[in-house]
Amino acid sequence: MAITLKGDQKINTVQTTKTKALKINLNAHIYGTFAEIGAGQETVRNFFRAGGASGTIAKAMSAYDKDFSDAIYGIEKDNRYVTEARLKKMLRHEMDLIEERLDRQKHPDKLFFSYANTVATINFSKKFKGHGWVGIRFQLDPLEDYNEIVLHLRFKETDARLQQETLGVLGVNLVYGAFYLNDNPKELLKSFYDNIDKDRLEIDMINFSGPRFMYVDNRLMSLQLVKNGMTNAVMFDSDGNNLLPAQVLYKRNILALRGSFRPVTKVNMDMFQKSKELFLAEKKVDPEKTQIIFEITLSNLKAEGKINERDFLDRAELLCSLGQNVMITDYQEYFKLVEYFSEFTKERMALAMGVNNLIQIFDEKYYRSLSGGILEAFGKLFYRDLKVYMYPYKEEESGEYITSENLKVHPRVKELYKFFKSNGKLVDIKGFNPEILSIFSRKVLKMIKEDEEGWQEMLPKGVSETIKEKRLFGFFKKRK
Repeated sequence: MAITLKGDQKINTVQTTKTKALKINLNAHIYGTFAEIGAGQETVRNFFRAGGASGTIAKAMSAYDKDFSDAIYGIEKDNRYVTEARLKKMLRHEMDLIEERLDRQKHPDKLFFSYANTVATINFSKKFKGHGWVGIRFQLDPLEDYNEIVLHLRFKETDARLQQETLGVLGVNLVYGAFYLNDNPKELLKSFYDNIDKDRLEIDMINFSGPRFMYVDNRLMSLQLVKNGMTNAVMFDSDGNNLLPAQVLYKRNILALRGSFRPVTKVNMDMFQKSKELFLAEKKVDPEKTQIIFEITLSNLKAEGKINERDFLDRAELLCSLGQNVMITDYQEYFKLVEYFSEFTKERMALAMGVNNLIQIFDEKYYRSLSGGILEAFGKLFYRDLKVYMYPYKEEESGEYITSENLKVHPRVKELYKFFKSNGKLVDIKGFNPEILSIFSRKVLKMIKEDEEGWQEMLPKGVSETIKEKRLFGFFKKRK
């Protein structure tokens, strides 16, 4: 045994890919199949090379030919192969074959699994870097139902061979984590990058399901992806299901509303309704191809120093109850958010925001890291024919409504402001309800936590009931 000296610090050592594969192989009960499409049999190769694979690998296959693949797994409605639906078909088909061909009475202790991936690596012109779906269906007790972990990845490397190798390491990490780290999903998530640099791979969606993950909130797992630097943006729908941003935003008109939504107020919903009306009235905007997003930044979630996961879920719960799609991003600057959207669509985009947010956009200090300063940021922000819908602010002292017409910005950017204003890039939201302009989320939250009367009237219909019913934001915290 190695000697431990006084003053030594505990170091978490990461097991090598070979060590992980060997531990799986040497387990007498773990037994399953590998089905890999699009990037070679890179995952199973690691298990073969580790040694002792004969007792673990029932079958390894790669149905490259589309007709042959369709004959095995069926034809997809959209005729696509790198999809979540295709991956799940593969997982279930291979698992059905194991159960059909192996007598459970003869193998009462076997823990069956099926691993699969369907991937498109970088193309010849290197314009499309590639992406894919990876998953595992497995059991941790022969008498239990199956668990599933499904994730989507985007390659960052610009060489197909390197992408294949990265996929192989990720696959081993997934199989190992499923069996040995399932009791701690957060650590399991982090382990995906064991022996992989984060600049080689992005994971932008993950879903856990099955009896061992019944306590897992997949929205919280999405948050971990952004928090751990695995991706810059994640999405989930009104039912709390994780979504793939690329799939939701592809060729869509996008209207985004950024806020703290802590909690969502009548002002938030009035801004949403009025900006939606303006956006859908645009000639280039097709309502059938429009996606509206409520966005929360990671910096907003860290407003109190560190991320409060319970607080995050409370916000998510309210927005979901209102039927909204929610996006969590690591883009503090608006132009980075617009750049991200531009990866998936060339259609019209718009941002809805209050006066204070617009003032920040025209503050030069936020762009000191850019060589082109504020001009570079605005070039990236508005080059996609983007519009900003501005919600007014009422000054308490004067009672004056601040709009784009009387907004004061720094003298150095005054002409720049006038340029975008005169070119129709800044649009005032009109028809707002002046009676609600004094409502602020921080004020409502304070009233909720201190159990003051009147906060219910500041929130949209049904929201106060949801807060009371589910005891969100520390409701009843000070009651005895």
